[in-house]
Amino acid sequence: MNHWLMKSEPDEFSIDALAKRKSEPWSGVRNYQARNYLRQMRVGDDVLFYHSRCAEPGVVGIAKVTTAAYPDPTQFDPKSDYFDAKATRAAPRWSLVDVKFKRKLKRVIALAELKNHKQLHGFALIRPGNRLSVMPVTAAHWEFILGLE
Repeated sequence: MNHWLMKSEPDEFSIDALAKRKSEPWSGVRNYQARNYLRQMRVGDDVLFYHSRCAEPGVVGIAKVTTAAYPDPTQFDPKSDYFDAKATRAAPRWSLVDVKFKRKLKRVIALAELKNHKQLHGFALIRPGNRLSVMPVTAAHWEFILGLE
């Protein structure tokens, strides 16, 4: 099993929204590296759910990948903010996976706190300039982060 981190702006889609819906397609990823990570995900992989662009960015919950990657239908919809005129059904450019709510964390593990731990050295989230919405998490980093809860 692999571990991942997926970022979402809580104004757009929060951990509470995922809890209410139970499961959700993780659509709208339009960065090639993040897309490639989505394509590496497997059913059963665990996900740290991260709130970004908010008063306190941080890890807020855990989800589980419930499908293998498949074409993101928003790329074909001209009314969608995520429409891609170059994508075709024969050659889709963008993928998504479905994620299922597991639980909220007991507290937000803030980005500022994560940056203060040398045990997270090398973790992509805390590197300056990292903008990926989907990224891998090593087993050691996963355990350490959840241990902060």
